[in-house]
Amino acid sequence: MNGDDAAAVQMVMRMDGLFLVDREARRQQMTVEERLAVRRQHVETWADEIRQECEKVKATVLPKSALGKAVSYTLGQWPKLRRVFDYAEVELSNNLAENSMRPVALGRKNWLHVGSAKAGPKVAAILSIVESCRRLRLPVREYLLDILPGLDGRKLSEVALLAPANWSAARI
Repeated sequence: MNGDDAAAVQMVMRMDGLFLVDREARRQQMTVEERLAVRRQHVETWADEIRQECEKVKATVLPKSALGKAVSYTLGQWPKLRRVFDYAEVELSNNLAENSMRPVALGRKNWLHVGSAKAGPKVAAILSIVESCRRLRLPVREYLLDILPGLDGRKLSEVALLAPANWSAARI
């Protein structure tokens, strides 16, 4: 194993530690505040070590190498990556977002017939509503049947009340 590989392995091990802390917080069903405190207590030091290691490695590798590109990307995104220490609601992984977008990516070729450039944002809005319903475990069909009739007669200020989360809360 060369030195570059060893540095990469060390960073990955630290990253695994970050995910383990979050996994344990979920297992213990911690509140958002508790999860944030645990992240700050245990994980922030590891994150700082990852950043320092990236800076050290960047100085020793070719910028166009795989590791050089990886550390440059990581350092360039660092302010965004650190948001997990400001907001515990922010997940370390974007798997949830990517998995929810997978059907959109797969359907893209099938939707070439949508009709016009103006249709794209409308399709995106509909998909966003459907995905929100799925995430909230709401019946999509029931939701749409309830809010769509008369939608054109509502004031713009009332539309936010029809968002899936608000619709669900109003039904309780």
